[in-house]
Amino acid sequence: MANRQCVTEKALLAQEKKAAYGSDIDFAVFADEDTNPPLIPDPAQLPAGQRKNLEAIGFDTESGERAGAYMQTDHSVVHCQVAASGLEVMTIGQALACHPELEEEYFWQAVAPDVDKYTARAVLHGEHGYFIRALSGVKVEHPVQACLYIGTEGVIQDVHNLVIVEEEAELHVITGCGTDPDVKQGMHIGISEFYVKKGGKLTFTMIHRWGEDVAVRPRTGVIVEAGGLYMSNYVCMHGVKDIQMYPTVKLVGEGAVARLNSILVAPLGSHQDVGGRVILSAPGTKAEVIARTISTGGVIVNRGALIGESGQTKAHLECNGLLLAPNGRIHAIPELDVRSDDAEFSHEAAVGKIAPEEIEYLMARGLSEEEATATIVRGFLNVKIEGLPDSLAKQIERAVEEFSGSKGI
Repeated sequence: MANRQCVTEKALLAQEKKAAYGSDIDFAVFADEDTNPPLIPDPAQLPAGQRKNLEAIGFDTESGERAGAYMQTDHSVVHCQVAASGLEVMTIGQALACHPELEEEYFWQAVAPDVDKYTARAVLHGEHGYFIRALSGVKVEHPVQACLYIGTEGVIQDVHNLVIVEEEAELHVITGCGTDPDVKQGMHIGISEFYVKKGGKLTFTMIHRWGEDVAVRPRTGVIVEAGGLYMSNYVCMHGVKDIQMYPTVKLVGEGAVARLNSILVAPLGSHQDVGGRVILSAPGTKAEVIARTISTGGVIVNRGALIGESGQTKAHLECNGLLLAPNGRIHAIPELDVRSDDAEFSHEAAVGKIAPEEIEYLMARGLSEEEATATIVRGFLNVKIEGLPDSLAKQIERAVEEFSGSKGI
């Protein structure tokens, strides 16, 4: 009987992983070789075209309003620098060498190495990744920027990132992930572990801009202690062949808060299985998961889960989708799992098309049909994110404007 129960539990776990992570990817079709790209001492000296491409994913090459920067191309770290006191920015290998205690206390603690074949590969083939830490009590004024870039056709990139915000510290991180314009095929596996200590605050904005035949497998775990705040903003508004991500945030200390915001656009040929899960394990914890999704011909599976393990908790889940092409598909899958009668959880989900009367209303006021559609799309994607630094808000606004002003909608 015990053996049968064990087998059943394994089967259920396998089913849950399949639901969360979807289809399989064959590693054999990608290359492991590195091209050893040159170091970039000063990103401002890069060619104008490359600077423009980096800035489109949030990597500022010129303004200087960054507390630190990390850039990795394929398997090589090409730029790494710190410009603020009380802040550490280095490769994950350097961090483990300088701070051996990290391996036992943090490394592979928020994400298990045996979650699936992608985490297992990252254990065996880890190629750098960034380590960022804000020391106790330090409020880092400007964002730290990181860029994970694929510059070679067909390469597979495996990274492991670790971010720690110590007690009462504040940190903003912008991560831009993308491919060179000439790269069509590739794969990115990104393991990310975030730790927000007591009273700390971490704002993490991730902007994806991949090639048309790129597979992406982020695996993210977040642990937030008492009074801590974790705010995540994810933006993917350009074609990606296949992306699957389902970050899990654990609120383990009283009064911890998590806010997850996503803006997704799937053009024809794109499959995006994206979501977020928050586990409220302590009294007084709060969570909010909000997603705005648009299909212009692609498939979006938008998942969201709120799990209330403790009383005196409050959480809200919102999944809204907009279909702008007849062959597009959006699946909204909200899930509430409340295990206490002293909790307040809610959700709403809606998927539909732009109502003709809305376009007609704007056209009657002098807008063309294209302008009317762009205006409605812009309003739909305008997610007001409380407490977001101006620099991050402008980056998201720029991405929304770029999309809604394009002729492809």
